[in-house]
Amino acid sequence: MTIRVVFADDEAMVRAGIGAILATDPDIEVVAEAADGHDAVELVRTHRPDVTLLDIRMPGLDGLGAAAEIKRVAPTTGILMVTTFGEDAYVARALAGGANGFLLKSGDPRELVAAVHAVADGAAYLSPAVAQQVISQLSGTPFARGEDARARTGQLSEREREVLALVGQGLSNAEIARRLHLVEGTVKSYVSAILARLDAKNRVQAAILAYEAGLVDRDA
Repeated sequence: MTIRVVFADDEAMVRAGIGAILATDPDIEVVAEAADGHDAVELVRTHRPDVTLLDIRMPGLDGLGAAAEIKRVAPTTGILMVTTFGEDAYVARALAGGANGFLLKSGDPRELVAAVHAVADGAAYLSPAVAQQVISQLSGTPFARGEDARARTGQLSEREREVLALVGQGLSNAEIARRLHLVEGTVKSYVSAILARLDAKNRVQAAILAYEAGLVDRDA
């Protein structure tokens, strides 16, 4: 299946780099690119891509505002945010707004391709370098406090906690199905139930809860 992508960044050289990296994967098709958040929203509205890649800092409507609007007009479109070190607060805000993944501009180009595939497949994607930033940002908040996380995940069945732990490791539904010898549709049902019971907006928030509840080894 071809993964259709829209991406936005205000720097022309960065856009050229992203386009070149994505073009190395025959399963990814870039359907449009934009230089600001407003144009990105309109392109998503027109093309309905599987994944949208957004720079956080852009003039006019930034990536955070664009992500929120895209979630409103195209809720099934996965959103990957591009960030740099020192933008931890932006990462936390993007997570709260429903972003599905985070990448560092300075990361390995192969990570970009892997992230697009993961989000298109319904998984959350946290760059290893960003994951701890996100967890640190959310630590001590009502959402991710360890005691609260353990209480919330304690309401899940043993199988649901097992699935949640694998979500926390960044596995897609297909990968979880293979790991647990389940049908992919069954895993999808488990994940939907888990998100509802945890009151989590998306798999990234569920992954954070899995970390805070001790279901995932942070040093793994």
